[in-house]
Amino acid sequence: DGRRGLRLSCSSSSSSSTSAQATQAAFTCTQTSFTLKAKARGCHLVTGTIEEQLSPLLKGVSCGMCNVFLQHTSASLTINENADPSVRVDMETFLNLVVPEGYSDIPWTHTMEGKDDMPAHCKSSMFGASLNIPVTNGRLALGTWQGIWLCEHRDHATPRSIVCTVTGA
Repeated sequence: DGRRGLRLSCSSSSSSSTSAQATQAAFTCTQTSFTLKAKARGCHLVTGTIEEQLSPLLKGVSCGMCNVFLQHTSASLTINENADPSVRVDMETFLNLVVPEGYSDIPWTHTMEGKDDMPAHCKSSMFGASLNIPVTNGRLALGTWQGIWLCEHRDHATPRSIVCTVTGA
């Protein structure tokens, strides 16, 4: 049917890197995991930390994709304004207005972990737990005013685990 097949080999950053040949380009898939320190409730710019962790994986990738995955259900990731910190404050205000906490406004049934837990799950589902970001010439192809946010939706957060997978050539 004229379509060309692509074989892709995936390796973890803790083991030796492998690549696969496909038509004319060598595609690679590498993965790393790391932990972000516990943060106060709110939206936090974490672009620099994530880029630092990804730097070895992005080297040599001229065209690809990076998936950033948060392994938690009460925090979220999003891409938004990176210059004015008041945007992050306003976003937290918005989230709290849209998904109120407590037991009187909304009759939550999942309450064993505290009044902020079920609202945190809702907020996490609104933004999501993963981002797909293009990679161009060894760098995340974020726009000038774009940054990666970790949105912490709990009052007493824990460190957050991240898995990043980079594919490309």
